[in-house]
Amino acid sequence: MNAPADAPTLRALLTRGDLRLTLAEDDGLDPAALDRAVRWVHSSDLSDPTPFLSEGLVLLTTGTQFTDTSDDVAPYRAYVHRLAARGVVGLGFGTEVVRAGLPPALAQACRDERMPLFEVPYRTPFIAVARANAEAIAAQAYARRSWALAAQRAIALAALRPDGLGATVSELAKQLDTWVGMFDAAGELSREHPVGGLGAATAAALRHEVTGVLNRGARAGSSLRIDETPFTLQTLGRGGHLRGVIAIAAGDLDQEGRGVVTSVIAMAGLALEQQQGLGRARGALRAGLLHTLMTDEPSLARRIAREVWGPLPAAPIQVAVTDAAASRVDAIAEVLELRVDERRGSLFFGRGDDGLVLVVPAGEHAPVDELAERFGVRIGVSDPTGYDGFAAAIGQARVARDRGAGPVTAFAEIARSGVLSALTDEARTLARAELAPLATHDADEGTRLVETLRAWLENDCSHEASARSLGVHRHTVRTRLAQAERVLGRDLSSFATRAELWAALRALD
Repeated sequence: MNAPADAPTLRALLTRGDLRLTLAEDDGLDPAALDRAVRWVHSSDLSDPTPFLSEGLVLLTTGTQFTDTSDDVAPYRAYVHRLAARGVVGLGFGTEVVRAGLPPALAQACRDERMPLFEVPYRTPFIAVARANAEAIAAQAYARRSWALAAQRAIALAALRPDGLGATVSELAKQLDTWVGMFDAAGELSREHPVGGLGAATAAALRHEVTGVLNRGARAGSSLRIDETPFTLQTLGRGGHLRGVIAIAAGDLDQEGRGVVTSVIAMAGLALEQQQGLGRARGALRAGLLHTLMTDEPSLARRIAREVWGPLPAAPIQVAVTDAAASRVDAIAEVLELRVDERRGSLFFGRGDDGLVLVVPAGEHAPVDELAERFGVRIGVSDPTGYDGFAAAIGQARVARDRGAGPVTAFAEIARSGVLSALTDEARTLARAELAPLATHDADEGTRLVETLRAWLENDCSHEASARSLGVHRHTVRTRLAQAERVLGRDLSSFATRAELWAALRALD
């Protein structure tokens, strides 16, 4: 990506022997000022030509605008200041037209503004200087187009290698002379060149940015800066189904550079889409093995899994079920594929009817915790069990997922809350109807029948204990309960009636 030797710069113009240009002496001039790109060369003798100039231009003048001024530096200083503010990168003074040599006041003004000033001899036409710069611009454009064609050819050949994606990333990095990395749909850095080319802190910050792009799910290109390093990010895949991100340690690329990157994105996207077909087949096989495990007979699943992924996790196991949305299932599955390779024999997963199902050895919850934290999904985890209780374990995990309040909920936590805590909205509707006569009587008559009934049931139907909790006499409790029986038309001495009323009260808690 370095500029060729004949790039259109002021230094390139000054080194052209046929132009015979001479840079004014200025010990304080920044050498980099001579290497700024010159977009065009223009000539004008207006005292203020800035309305007609653009940034990155070299201006040539014969100095006729200064014929009515003395050698006072003020007019020259104002003139050069206007040019510098407009973005002019250099000033050429044509000598022997109005005066011989460079005006000292102009030279002083240029030194004050750090503006490169050079002498254009009378025998060098201004048009020759402009034409030399135009030729340099054309030569650079031709060189860049030639580079782009050669780079695209090299990248196309790299894509034909066994690891086409890895070779493509490496070739792009070589062509751009910078670090290039490819992140998969899970935000994992899958390929990079040069390997380890980023520091740990920079790599972590970049991964965080890439994860944010993937979570948004929209196709996009973006630029960012991490510390002193600029990066360009380009997504791979369709909106809502991103397959990854290519990160380039470079800022804004020129048109040819963007064209090369676009060709890489197209080839990488095609390769990833082709791999997606294989991924779907693997996913279907996993789902089939999962259904086989739900028969509580793991023999067939064990044989197939051992041949493809390695052994199933050893019993006792725990089963986890996610609530992953469809848009994130692919990314979660990619992370799990990586973890299966890393934890051979310690993780199995497959797509169930309402989320991904994970199987891990009892107590080893690292993959489960990672998914919950990274993707913000809710996950339920079963009690430890053997494969002969697999179907029941999935049921436990679903209950824990649906009823849990946190990102990861164990079935044991839900089980401790009791059966009545699982009452549905329908049960609550029935409970309100069941207790409505008591609630209406309390509202109309100012009684406390619902409160008394609750206290009596909570105290194991003890009149003494209920009276103490309510702060009344035990006979008052007896009277209220008798009244509740009449209002409800129910016999409170029946265990079935007590159980039903207790369930109704709990449903409304």
